[in-house]
Amino acid sequence: MHQDISEVLYSEAQIQAKVQELGQQITADYQGKHLLLLGTLKGAVPFIADLARAIELPLELDYMAVASYGNSTHSSGVVRILKDLEGPIDNKHILIIEDIIDSGLTLAYLVDVIRRRNPLSLRICTLLYKERTRLKEVPVDYTGFTIPDKFVVGYGLDYSQYYRNLPYIGILKPSVYEGTEPEEQHSSPAETQAI
Repeated sequence: MHQDISEVLYSEAQIQAKVQELGQQITADYQGKHLLLLGTLKGAVPFIADLARAIELPLELDYMAVASYGNSTHSSGVVRILKDLEGPIDNKHILIIEDIIDSGLTLAYLVDVIRRRNPLSLRICTLLYKERTRLKEVPVDYTGFTIPDKFVVGYGLDYSQYYRNLPYIGILKPSVYEGTEPEEQHSSPAETQAI
């Protein structure tokens, strides 16, 4: 796996330091509030697990799986909910936890779905914010790192479901996906989750 990485953008230590920093900020902002961390499957799992431990408040965790289907290299823009929340959220403050914001399509859809369920508040926290022209702009409240428009893997991010278990975030060598354009982040041959 490691030989497929052209450059490590953020080490395990850098990621953990940033997670602690975000956790402290969120702890300060949500004092006395009923907070629910809403993770997006599968990419945000390592981030939400570490972030939850860095937040010194009582909180709930829940997950949604939202996918944008297309061919192996491009999102179709058609979004579907594959796994929904466990219960109502109208008495909770929702913080969506993302691993990366790329095109913005799926995140915009998710925000719209959650807003229609009338949470007390809705904010977004992302570990990575990719510098690129977005198809949909969604305001982000907490950002870990801003990254170049490169295809990155590790710490939950995948290419064809691989590399999620790398402890760092690195740029995937183009030779790994030669013959195709790099897919939207979190992609697999059957589905593309364009966040």
